Amino acid sequence: MTSSAAKTAVGRFFEDFRLGETIRHATPRTLTSGDASLYSALYGARFAPQSAETFARAIGYPASPIDDLLAFHIVFGKTVPDVSLNAVANLGYADCRFAKPVFAGDTLSAASEVIGLKENSNRQSGVVHVRSKGFNQRGETVIEYVRWVMVKKRDPAAAAPETHVPKLPESVAAAGLGQACPRIDRAAFDDALSGSPHRFEDYAPGERIDHVDGVTVEEAEHQTATRLYQNTAKVHFNQLSEGQGRFGRRLIYGGHVISLARALSFNGLANAFHIAAINGGRHVAPLFAGDTVFAWSEVIETAALPGRDDVGGLRLCTVATKNRPCADFPLREGDGYEPHVVLALDYWALAPRRA
Repeated sequence: MTSSAAKTAVGRFFEDFRLGETIRHATPRTLTSGDASLYSALYGARFAPQSAETFARAIGYPASPIDDLLAFHIVFGKTVPDVSLNAVANLGYADCRFAKPVFAGDTLSAASEVIGLKENSNRQSGVVHVRSKGFNQRGETVIEYVRWVMVKKRDPAAAAPETHVPKLPESVAAAGLGQACPRIDRAAFDDALSGSPHRFEDYAPGERIDHVDGVTVEEAEHQTATRLYQNTAKVHFNQLSEGQGRFGRRLIYGGHVISLARALSFNGLANAFHIAAINGGRHVAPLFAGDTVFAWSEVIETAALPGRDDVGGLRLCTVATKNRPCADFPLREGDGYEPHVVLALDYWALAPRRA
């Protein structure tokens, strides 16, 4: 019997990345209504256009769109075997733009460019910045974003790649929002069916909203979700290896927390039906099965969109906590974060304007 390790992939380590290289990712993925249903079952998101074909068509979509974050996670999952299979942790996101709506039947593929590399001082790992793009079957960019991830070194003594830390925008400009949202018929946007009478004009900068509800994460749920995205990162699945690691158990994929927080935000932001951009996100602390997630949001900014009177932009910071309700809006404590905070996500959502 013969064996060949050359036919299996162990993933890239930090010293394997090169600044400026482009990585095409396997495998293309056709999204179906079944994927959308499973996503709904995992998170319970209730935003009307993504929930009801009739509602979506009435306001101007050709069909009910795939949830923005499901499309994001699918594209993200494509990148994992080549970027973060040997990750210590996914650290953050920036400059994420949703450029085209995604519908059931669309096939998504992905590619990433390495735009930043910096070895950590302990020489055990380094931070890799990539700009990833997701494409539909017509080659159109549907999503693009930057993320940075801490990746292990194969050999601590190996020479580090050239150091470069990219300069990223603080936020996506409001003028560039709305590409993935067709013109909405405001009169057909039924507030009773959408779940809230509150529209764009009803929100003001500085307003804080406690989303009230909490949801406990189960081990099977977060692993099912991560498999849905074909995300193969070891830290989420392999208890044999993770049992010997820093936490002694599997980490929950950070995107799972984002989707839970987004679903919870329906209570207070039901008409913020579309994520147009993600300005930045930080996974502040790990989450594990058995933890209960709560969330609250602050309206950072509101913006009228050039050439559009149907929708407006709400810049939101949604904060997720574990095992701590958010009636007092926890976020910072001293120079750091309040100990229960696990996520701070800064993003633009679109809401219908008043007719």
